[in-house]
Amino acid sequence: MALWDRIKESASQMQTQLVAKKNDLKSGAFRDASMAMCALVAAADGTVDPSERQRVAQLIATNEVLQNFPADDLRRRFDDNLDKLTADFAFGKVSVLQEIAKAKKKPAEARAVVQIGIVIGGADGDFDKTEQAVVREACYTLDLPPHEFDL
Repeated sequence: MALWDRIKESASQMQTQLVAKKNDLKSGAFRDASMAMCALVAAADGTVDPSERQRVAQLIATNEVLQNFPADDLRRRFDDNLDKLTADFAFGKVSVLQEIAKAKKKPAEARAVVQIGIVIGGADGDFDKTEQAVVREACYTLDLPPHEFDL
């Protein structure tokens, strides 16, 4: 199986697992952490072009699990995190990882946040090394072993 196919399959499996837990993922901590994760993955390479920003925003708007929250609220939180990262990536990353850490208290939410990062990262068919690295860093922030997610 080609790497691209494995990435797509993995992202698809993660999405299926997330949908199964949708009713457990309604807290503000999950909302904030998942939007921070989306921004972190989108900006993983240090830049975010408008098409990438639009693609991730579209994924957020259409993701079944995130429909527990108002779309305009999610978009605002995503944009705020992305603005922090694009203004100063290193400093913004500290702030964004603090948002991700909000999900640490509930292991199911923490795992779901990591899974969202993988879904977002693999959405274009290329979950590249920089995206994997920031998701791995988020795993450490959430006290989750990266190998649990094949990272």
